[in-house]
Amino acid sequence: MALHILKLCVGVDTVEDLEAWITHIRAERARDGHEHHFHTTRMVPQRKPEVLEGGSIYWVIKGTVQCRQRLVGIEPFTDGQGIGRCRLMLDPEVVRTHWQPRRPFQGWRYLKPDDAPEDLAGSNELAEMPPKLRLELAELGLL
Repeated sequence: MALHILKLCVGVDTVEDLEAWITHIRAERARDGHEHHFHTTRMVPQRKPEVLEGGSIYWVIKGTVQCRQRLVGIEPFTDGQGIGRCRLMLDPEVVRTHWQPRRPFQGWRYLKPDDAPEDLAGSNELAEMPPKLRLELAELGLL
């Protein structure tokens, strides 16, 4: 059974902001010779086999899980300062999910499949709702 990772998405206000950042960073990294999209973190997941069995990284944006990206690889490395790091290799497609409130935390957490929010259907009305309205409804506990 796949295991997921839960991570705060710092510096963005909406899923659309995240998608724009991914587009920008992929183009920038392509110029540097990186063909894959990745997120760098300090810690290497110890449960790597479970995470790579179809797991995703679920992004917490402004206090709610709003989307996910499929994990396609985990690459530990040492940076230029001799510090161990890890690249979480991600599918660039962002999949919107039902919103799920989450309190702030540091680093990342494992997320069991039973605790992960479901994906939104392709033409779901919630996916088409303006992000600000979705946030207000989520804060009121209506989503």
